Amino acid sequence: MRNNLIKDWVISIIIAIIFAILINKFLIFKVEVPTGSMKPTIKEGDMFLATRIYNLDNLKRGDILVFYNKEENENMIKRLIGLPKDEISIQGKKLYVNGKLINEEYLKYNDDYFGEFKVPENKYFFLGDNRETSLDARYWKNPYIDAKDIKGKAQLRIYPFNNFGSIK
Repeated sequence: MRNNLIKDWVISIIIAIIFAILINKFLIFKVEVPTGSMKPTIKEGDMFLATRIYNLDNLKRGDILVFYNKEENENMIKRLIGLPKDEISIQGKKLYVNGKLINEEYLKYNDDYFGEFKVPENKYFFLGDNRETSLDARYWKNPYIDAKDIKGKAQLRIYPFNNFGSIK
């Protein structure tokens, strides 16, 4: 009887571990934000659960995404600004996408940057919300992220506990 009880517990624990690994690999994963490049939306040290991205057609301008930046050799979290074939124009503190002025209510720390970008097919363009300090597409040698390098969408802040909830 005791051996059966131990065997049942061991099997249950192994199954739970396998499920946890599969969920992490295919559905959700934890992200810790290492810098203040997304202030005030996201602060340094915040932790999130992100959902894996399988259908890029569901991505929308303004989504906060996790992606791998080959140039910086690290995962980053930034706001999606440009979709494939978009034309981005940054004129000082104003952002235009395809000729339309974008209202960025979330933006509190802006800088005077001037630049033009044409997003290639299967590529995406990202900026941080804290434009004064964000190392983002404006400063990378290759300002575009490959579709295959987009890992997930930040969904739920899990730390700090007093800010628990979805991203606003």
